[in-house]
Amino acid sequence: MIVSIKEAKLNFIVESAQKLFFKRGIAAVTIKDIAKEVGVGEATIYRHFQKKQNLVLAVAMSIFGTVSQEYFHQSQYKLGYEKIEAFYMSFYNIFKVRRDYYNFLAEFDLYIAEQTTDLGAYENGIRTFFDDFNYAYKLGLQDGSIKEVENIEVFYFTTTHALLELCKKLAADAKILKQDGKYSTEEVETLIKLFLSNLKK
Repeated sequence: MIVSIKEAKLNFIVESAQKLFFKRGIAAVTIKDIAKEVGVGEATIYRHFQKKQNLVLAVAMSIFGTVSQEYFHQSQYKLGYEKIEAFYMSFYNIFKVRRDYYNFLAEFDLYIAEQTTDLGAYENGIRTFFDDFNYAYKLGLQDGSIKEVENIEVFYFTTTHALLELCKKLAADAKILKQDGKYSTEEVETLIKLFLSNLKK
């Protein structure tokens, strides 16, 4: 895939911003810091992103793309239950090796809540997770590997929100309290098992 000079420059800015956000936190990093990291003037950053929140959103979209590509692979599984199990375990696998993603997401949620940024594209991207989950659920009903739940959309949002919040909390707390890091992976795995026990037929 051929990338234009403009696209390459934008990607470099986003990658540099992500590096700083992960290292110092979103709130602590300024456009001036990012410009210095990239090696350009602040005006160049503003020309491409207009304001900091647009760049923060671009970083979030980039991370979403990376996470989707690297961790969420359900196509190789045949049964609907296996696909959903793999879906939930993707959160666990990310937690084991890339807790910085969850730290960023926790900061992102707080930061973006205070801004007036259009989240349409980001929300549409996240919605694809539900579409894949719902497909696996319907497949599981057909192949007999999954029990029917009253409202699959409510079940999906309840379980994924609970899982995300636990991962964000444990990723952040592990920096502060050693005891919170003792059984952190087991806690995430236990929660996933609880979700799956309500689905498996």
